[in-house]
Amino acid sequence: MKRVLMLSPEKCIGCRTCELVCSFSKIRAFNPKCSRVSVFSFDEAAVSVPMMCMQCEEPSCMKVCPTSAITRNQDGTVIINHQKCIGCKLCIAACPLGNITFSTAEGKIVKCDLCGGEPKCADYCPTGAIEFKEASPNVISRKKAIAGKFKELLGEVNE
Repeated sequence: MKRVLMLSPEKCIGCRTCELVCSFSKIRAFNPKCSRVSVFSFDEAAVSVPMMCMQCEEPSCMKVCPTSAITRNQDGTVIINHQKCIGCKLCIAACPLGNITFSTAEGKIVKCDLCGGEPKCADYCPTGAIEFKEASPNVISRKKAIAGKFKELLGEVNE
């Protein structure tokens, strides 16, 4: 069965351990700017939210890539083939969550690749705010419920 990242913002304490462990696993340096996960703090709502590529069912980044450098591997993870990537950054503009970036330190487009099936952010999160779970119907419905809460809490501002 497929596994998915499950975020529980109510458990996030904003420690940013996920950012540090991610950057260390990718570039062997503790540099949050090189992390594939970012923790956003919403002071007014008193909540911190770890955000990374959510492996969309229909990834916009994959659709806009002119060289087909963004694909799904056999596990269903959306990955970047850096041999094909020309660095046009269309994928960055296409991601509705802003979870693809250009790493100046690495000189390439980067995103979460689930650490090859063993996401370090989930392994080291001290509160369980990030978990890597089997994609059971319960987990998927919980994930959709959390997404609905975010939309309600952090939805677009209409003026």
